[in-house]
This record gives sequence, C-alpha cells and structure tokens, in this order.
Amino acid sequence: MKSKLRRSTQQFACEMARLANKFWQFIAQKVALKMDRIDLKILEALQQDGRLSNADLAQRVSLSPSPCLRRVKQLEESGVIKRYVALLDAAKLGLGLQAYVTVTLEKRRDSQIQAFHAAVSSWPEVLGCYALTGDMDYLLQVVADDLEHFSRFLMDRLLKQEGVANVKSSFVLQAIKNTTALSLQERLL
Repeated sequence: MKSKLRRSTQQFACEMARLANKFWQFIAQKVALKMDRIDLKILEALQQDGRLSNADLAQRVSLSPSPCLRRVKQLEESGVIKRYVALLDAAKLGLGLQAYVTVTLEKRRDSQIQAFHAAVSSWPEVLGCYALTGDMDYLLQVVADDLEHFSRFLMDRLLKQEGVANVKSSFVLQAIKNTTALSLQERLL
C-alpha cells in the first residue's frame, strides 16, 4: 500500500513539475514575443534571404554581429522563426500542374476527420491542407506532373478516402502573386 501511495505521489509530483515547466515556457515565450523594430528588420531580411551570414544580417539591420546573433537565436527559440527552407520551382522539377481542391466530408465524425488528416498528411501531392468555414470542409493545394497524374491522385487517393462526399477542383492558369514572406512593413513604421 505504501509503495503504491509513494508511486502515485511521485507520479503526481512529476506531472506537476511537467505542468509547471510548460507554464514557465509559455510565460517565457510570451515575454520573448515582445519585438522591436530591429527584430522586425531581422525577420524582413531573413524572409528575403534565409542564407544571409550573421555578419551580413547584422550589417543590414545596423547591429554588431553578437547582438544580432543573440536576437536571431531568441526569435528561433520563441518559435517566431519556425525553420529555414529552400523554395523550389515546381515547374522546373516537372510538377507543372497546380490545383486547389475543395473537399466536403460526409458525416464529419471524429474518426473520419482523423483518418482524412492522416491520409492528406501522407500524400506528397498535397502541399497544404486547410480546414475551412462555409460550404466546404477543406481546401487542398495540390501539385502534379500533369493532368494524368492529377487524375490518378484524385481517383485513386482522394475520392477513395473514407468519408469524402464532394470534391471540386480549380486549376492554376497563372501565378499573379506567390510569396511566403509575411508583411512586416506596417509593423516597421
């Protein structure tokens, strides 16, 4: 009995310590998110060129390298900078067809939703999946080699997914604007 009580007390103490740690991480994150003009300039520069050296970045934002690096590390640790990536030209890689596909599920049961999320996450053709308000449940951003590849994706994967009731596709004819950069200009003023 005493060993069970000791174990449950230890488990409780561990859980409380874990929750306290999460709480302090949350507080630290909120404090860390207070950014000034220099932080925003750093973010603006890194959005344009994520491969900037720290020395070049520091020069662009009028800081010395050490404080600049410290600020970048803080932005990374707080989650403002999620990751660094290379942006690829899909057409030059043979992925010449881009489509936006709206999806409606039949009954929207939790099991169907979870299965749909898992399936979409595993399909390499899907670049983005967004839950929507309104008539449709999801918007998928899809890339494919060509119309035949897209048709196979649609017929063999999406339409065979349990719970999918309705699908509508729109093909991209021309990209007028395509950016990953968030607008920080008004925050800099």
